[in-house]
Amino acid sequence: MATQTIPVFKKSTGLIGYFANIKRDIDSALERDPAARSWLEIMLLYPGLHAVWIHRITHWLWLHNARLPARWLSQIARGLTGIEIHPGAQIGFGLFIDHGMGVVIGETTIIGDEVTMYHGVTLGGTSLNKGKRHPTIGDRVTIGAGAKVLGNITIGPDSRVGANAVVVKSVPENSVVVGVPGQIIRRSQPHLAGDAPDLNHTSLPDIIGVTLKELLERVDQLESQIEDHNTRHDLPSKSHHIHAPELNESWDGVDFHI
Repeated sequence: MATQTIPVFKKSTGLIGYFANIKRDIDSALERDPAARSWLEIMLLYPGLHAVWIHRITHWLWLHNARLPARWLSQIARGLTGIEIHPGAQIGFGLFIDHGMGVVIGETTIIGDEVTMYHGVTLGGTSLNKGKRHPTIGDRVTIGAGAKVLGNITIGPDSRVGANAVVVKSVPENSVVVGVPGQIIRRSQPHLAGDAPDLNHTSLPDIIGVTLKELLERVDQLESQIEDHNTRHDLPSKSHHIHAPELNESWDGVDFHI
C-alpha cells in the first residue's frame, strides 16, 4: 500500500481564526449542497455546521483540561443537532456534514480538510485500548450515508466511501470503497486536489455481483458447448444452472423457484 498522508490537526488562532473557519464552513456548504441558497439560511438551519462550530469550543476546553464541561457541552450539541462529536476528536478545515442526523465521531478520530460526510456515518473504535482507536480520514474524502469506518485505520486522501459501506481496514488514497465488508477499488481516473468535490457516494460498483455474472456467463458458454457435444453424440442432457441477468439486469425468478 502506498504511503498515506496523515492529516495534521491545525489549531485556529483565537476568535479571528474561529470566525474565519466559520466563513470557510459556510462556503463549503454553498459549494457542496445544491439546496443551499444563502449565508443566512446556512448559519441558522444547518445542524451539521452547528455541531462543528460547537465542537471547536469543546475541543478547546478538552485541550485545556476542562474535560467535564467539554463533554457536557458536546452532549448539549448532540441533543440539539443529532450529531455526536467527542471533544477529543481532531477536525480540520471545511468539514461539511450534510443532514447529519445519527453521525457519531469518536474520541481519537482525526479528520483532514474539506471532508464531506452524510447522515448515519459512524467513525468508531473497535478496541478497549485508550490510545488511538478511531479512524484517520484524509483530505477531501467523501463518506456516504450510513457508512461505518471502524478502528485505527486510515482512509487515504481523495477517496470515497460508498453509502452503507463498512470499512475495517486502511484504504489507499484515490480509492472507492463499497460493500460489507468494504471492498477497495482503485480509481482509474484519480481525483485531484483542485477538482470539484466528489459527492457521488451512491456510485457503488458491484464487484462481487459483476464477478459472479461473468462467471455464470462463462459457465453458460461451457454448458452450451457440452449440450452441442451431447446432441451430436445422442448423449443425455443435464439441466442448466442459475443464469446470469440479461439485458434487464434482473435475475430470473424461474432460477430461484419463486
